[in-house]
Amino acid sequence: MPNIVLLSGSSHQDLSQGVAGRLGLELGKVVTEKFSNQETSIEIGESVRGEDVSINQSGCGEVNDNLLELLIMNNACKVASPSRVTAVILCFPYAQQDKKDKSRAPISAKLAANMLSVAGADHIITMDLHASHIQGFSDIPVDNLYAEPVVLQWILENTAEWDHCIIVSPDVGGAKRVTSIADRLNVEFALIHKERKKANKVDRMVLVGDVKDRVVILVDDMADTCGTICHAADKLLSAGATEVYAVLTHGNFSGPAISRINNVAFKAVVVTNTIPQEDKMRHCPQIQVIDISKILAEVI
Repeated sequence: MPNIVLLSGSSHQDLSQGVAGRLGLELGKVVTEKFSNQETSIEIGESVRGEDVSINQSGCGEVNDNLLELLIMNNACKVASPSRVTAVILCFPYAQQDKKDKSRAPISAKLAANMLSVAGADHIITMDLHASHIQGFSDIPVDNLYAEPVVLQWILENTAEWDHCIIVSPDVGGAKRVTSIADRLNVEFALIHKERKKANKVDRMVLVGDVKDRVVILVDDMADTCGTICHAADKLLSAGATEVYAVLTHGNFSGPAISRINNVAFKAVVVTNTIPQEDKMRHCPQIQVIDISKILAEVI
């Protein structure tokens, strides 16, 4: 496959190797180090002149370090005369800060998009943005991929009574996502209206729909501290649901997330591998992972 150079940041080497394997490529050489003052040093170990460069990095873990590493890699490639530089950042950093919801609050997602453009990216590839309008924050093309095809495939292959299940969104913002999946499966859907008093803390939930004696599949784009999906699962079980699955695109699972999941009777918590999950899976047997390297390889 000529004229393609695939580089990987340090946030998710396994996914990058999977994509490279599907493309029949070797990952390009990148040396990442920290100076004694903790500044990041990047050295691209091969020529990218005239090449179509894709840099794979995920906005997870040490988010600030990984974002800066991506910016420096973009700039290092840009000044070496490639034909194009594509930032493949499936879990977009600061995506939850996408609007000015109170006085003097920053729109950090727009800042992250601007920094990628200034660093030299010609194109951004991401997946299931927390809010679709983030695509408009950047002056360069942004491709927002959807995990829906692999989610549908997992439901069909792993849920025995999928044709009698009900798809539920844990918040009103995910209504479009769940209605699309419900239409594809020809099943019903329901919504949960939630109210927050502050970030990462749900104050109240109201279920809109009937889940009694039904298998429920909770679908969301992102789970951070898992307060929302765990509270939603309790609400659904108390409303008569027989089983509850959670299907998520990005599983950050930060703070008390793992202990919360372990304390709720989920049948399974399914996430894509936009974020590494090996360590989390060792502490939480309910977590299952869907591989999205095929989608990403096709797009590249």
